[in-house]
Amino acid sequence: MSRSPAIPASSFFSAIDQAPMTWRHYALWLVASGGAFLDGFSVVSLGLALPLMKRDFSLSPLVVGLMGSALVLGAAASAWLGGMLADRLGRKRVMTIDMAVIGLAALLGALAPDPWVLVLAQFLTGAAIGADFPTSATYVSEMMPRKARSRMTVATIAMQSVGMFVAALVGLAVLKIHPSLADWRLLLAGGGVIAVLFFVARLRAPESARWLVTKGRIDEAKALLALLRCEFGETTKSAQGFQVAKAQADLGSPTRKSHGAGLRTLLDPHYRDRTLLVSLPWMLMDVATYGVGLFTPVILGALHFGGAGSGTVAADLADAQGSAAVDLFLLVGFLASLWAVPALGRIFMQIAGFAGMAVGMTLLLFAAVANDGAQAHMGFIITGFVLFNFFMNAGPNATTFTLAPALFPTAIRASASGFAAGAAKAGATFGTFVVPQLQAAWGLDGVVALMTLVSVAGLIVTASLAHAVNEEGALEE
Repeated sequence: MSRSPAIPASSFFSAIDQAPMTWRHYALWLVASGGAFLDGFSVVSLGLALPLMKRDFSLSPLVVGLMGSALVLGAAASAWLGGMLADRLGRKRVMTIDMAVIGLAALLGALAPDPWVLVLAQFLTGAAIGADFPTSATYVSEMMPRKARSRMTVATIAMQSVGMFVAALVGLAVLKIHPSLADWRLLLAGGGVIAVLFFVARLRAPESARWLVTKGRIDEAKALLALLRCEFGETTKSAQGFQVAKAQADLGSPTRKSHGAGLRTLLDPHYRDRTLLVSLPWMLMDVATYGVGLFTPVILGALHFGGAGSGTVAADLADAQGSAAVDLFLLVGFLASLWAVPALGRIFMQIAGFAGMAVGMTLLLFAAVANDGAQAHMGFIITGFVLFNFFMNAGPNATTFTLAPALFPTAIRASASGFAAGAAKAGATFGTFVVPQLQAAWGLDGVVALMTLVSVAGLIVTASLAHAVNEEGALEE
């Protein structure tokens, strides 16, 4: 019996790259960005809840550090595993499970009877978010046409900042409308409600077309390609005009049977510099990002931004107002990154971003060590936070998320992204655990000095590994 011609994987990949951007692409991007949104939302919600938790449970600095680090420790433990499972089981399945776990963890945290249940809830939330990061980054990079890939992948991680800003607004509303020491339960429950909405949306989302191709599920991939080309009112049949070349070539069996990348593969000479580029700067950035982001209300409180002597809830409301003000520039940085990263390149923006973060922390350090008190240098404090947040999101917070999905082939893309995210969350764990200990031992000066050094280190590492980056918008195949 004669064998019908097979369609090479490259033809499908080319069809995805050249497809027009439709409303379905934007809808799938939004669905996939839920993990990044909830990451930012969870960090700021916990930061706003901590002062209330301290009074409700009489928490020590050690327990506060454990609670904050549990969120990112869970992410560090699950990121690589989540990526490998996404390579083996599919992107959609892992993303859907992630949202279910986040919703259940939020319910557990909101009803927590003691601090240790809260630590467990934060760990579970972090574990689900950690698994979601490489999976969602891979999903978006694989589903978007080439001309929009960089912009939409940047927009995915920028949703983290949207989540931070929304959490600050939710915190303001809760503390204003219902001032109570128990408001921390409402803040945690809010994340669960959002997770349920994303869970329902992800149930209806399709699998990644590239992943389907590498698994030999050609008919499903062809049907999805046709569907993605449909505009409002069009039928799948009317959108079948795209061409997929026929050829006497099979999809390689090693690709179909690949179940993800182990450490030996990622540190092989062929991938080593790419692995270091996608993991080390991200780890350094997360030390600073989570250390500053989680404790922005605490730092503002220590600098007497407002609310001193007016009671715990009133002080927390004042610090929430300060957090919302400085976190607004995360959104400004996000808007800048949508243009700057595709236009100027990932490496340029990553280096520029780390430089801006270092300058912002230097201004904060000056205000913290000034002999005449921090209140006399409020302009430096606000400017420092603004610069840090803007350049973080315009640079490293966008670029580190987008590098791994672009530098590794489809069969190991999620695994490599998971390794990079795991390294990042290890840095975040360090940042969130060390910040309260440093503040207790060395004061605010030690915290800000550490963040300055970490930002400079990120700049140096990125510049030394810049040769490993590929062409903007391209996916390694």
